[in-house]
Amino acid sequence: MPLQGEYEPSPQAWVREQVEAYERSGGAEANTLRDTGIPVVIVTARGNKTGKIRKFALMRVEHDGEYALVASKGGAPTHPLWYYNLIRHPHVMIQDGPEPADYDVVEIDGEERERWWQRAVAAYPAYAEYQQKTDRRIPVLLARPTH
Repeated sequence: MPLQGEYEPSPQAWVREQVEAYERSGGAEANTLRDTGIPVVIVTARGNKTGKIRKFALMRVEHDGEYALVASKGGAPTHPLWYYNLIRHPHVMIQDGPEPADYDVVEIDGEERERWWQRAVAAYPAYAEYQQKTDRRIPVLLARPTH
């Protein structure tokens, strides 16, 4: 079931502009991390505290129709705010191309996390550097299609 409610765009202009361009173009524009050429997806989630709809781009780490959502925050000492949104409200929409689809998110650990971590690093090698920069273990959440 699609997420509904009041949309609160990101306070960061570059995030807001990327989401708008991606959605407006059906994924034909703004579909990479800035000028790197590395693909991103748009995640729509419900805010942890406000309940408002939030949207942000994450690196595209896809395998067999599932997606890893890596809470790296560039190796910062704290988790990104969106991590708490997804833990509290684990139903999201992911847009990877023209249309968004519904997903349920769970944090993964053990061998499953390690498989997805390797896929994430293959898709975006900077994740390995981010992990070295921080003492926290970077969370990996798995988004599975809602059926």
